[in-house]
Amino acid sequence: MESKHMRPAEWALIALLVIFLIVFVGVLSLGMIAVVRERVMITAGAPARPALATPSAVALPEQPGADPFEQTLIQLYQRVRPSVVNISVTKMVSMDNGDLPSDEGESYVDITEGSGFIYDSAGYIVTNHHVIEGALDIQVTLFSGEELPAEVVGSDLYSDLAVLKVEAPAELLPPVELGDSDLVQVGQRAIAIGNPFGFQHTVTAGFVSSVGRVIQQETGYSIPYKIQTDAAINPGNSGGPLLDSRGRVIGVNTLLYSQTGTSAGVGFAIPVNLVKRVVPALISRGYYEHAWLGVSGISLNRRVAEAANLPYTRGALVETVRPDSPAEKAGIRGGTHAVEVPGYLEPVLIGGDVITAFDGYPINSFDDLISRLENSSPGQTVTFTVMRDDKSLRIKVTLGRRPGP
Repeated sequence: MESKHMRPAEWALIALLVIFLIVFVGVLSLGMIAVVRERVMITAGAPARPALATPSAVALPEQPGADPFEQTLIQLYQRVRPSVVNISVTKMVSMDNGDLPSDEGESYVDITEGSGFIYDSAGYIVTNHHVIEGALDIQVTLFSGEELPAEVVGSDLYSDLAVLKVEAPAELLPPVELGDSDLVQVGQRAIAIGNPFGFQHTVTAGFVSSVGRVIQQETGYSIPYKIQTDAAINPGNSGGPLLDSRGRVIGVNTLLYSQTGTSAGVGFAIPVNLVKRVVPALISRGYYEHAWLGVSGISLNRRVAEAANLPYTRGALVETVRPDSPAEKAGIRGGTHAVEVPGYLEPVLIGGDVITAFDGYPINSFDDLISRLENSSPGQTVTFTVMRDDKSLRIKVTLGRRPGP
């Protein structure tokens, strides 16, 4: 019979197996601890939204090999977004039910969203007139998350600009930097920050597609020098800033041209140089005075000149002169009879004066006349050069104040 006691060699083998198991379990435990620690560090290091935001609150490291404009856009967004606000407006909206006259229709309360930007640390905020028009209540949400009631300091229908006022500590109100829209060129970068469809602090980027656009408003008057961009502008972007690649405001987003109501790559911004003129007046007295001549007309071109039997093809053809306007008082004449012009949907009134210069500045189109008037002031006396019956005349006009709608 074999002995029931284990031999020394067998004991040694068992000891080696035990030692191996102890070492294996120890290594495995250390690895699990390292993995857990790594996960904890990643979670703890995730960026959090700052409780107190200033334009220089976030500085991101540059990624090696990254696209230069991508880096510019990231840094610009981090720097400027604390200056962009969300505007929530409560309005009473009339609803025409189709069977009742419009003045007997029902009404309902609606809440609309818009954008704005901080003009200065005193709490003045710039936005669009159409964003706050008819407001019963206005709430402004800062980047810090503070939701504050706002009051309308001043508003101008004709430039579609408005100024709001909120009460908050200056450190929560970092103002934007204003650029110079006269220096904006077609092809340069354009960046919009706003709240499209209520999605706060959305950034879109594109290019300046055109400058100097003259867009007629529902009032019948036009805003000149508008900046056209293909950066996506959607409902809710109105009132927000259009920026250059250095983060300076070059315009206030105001209008999108679309058949669907969403961005089609054709958006427009009010030039910042108009903001520089209008906003201080809105803050100081609540309104802005636009110069007024009191004429309507079209740009003279070859087709109109041929229909009117005119030897020149440039200038602003005056069709109508408003009664008791500065133009009528100065003796500027409107059209006398209508003619059909190829390519025009409505007859053109011809026989009126053709304005060719404004204080010596050439007027090649009616848009040129609108732009010159926008840079003028009520009470200012200017000299127009006009062509009448093939004769050049100089007429002095004292501009008036544009009447209300």
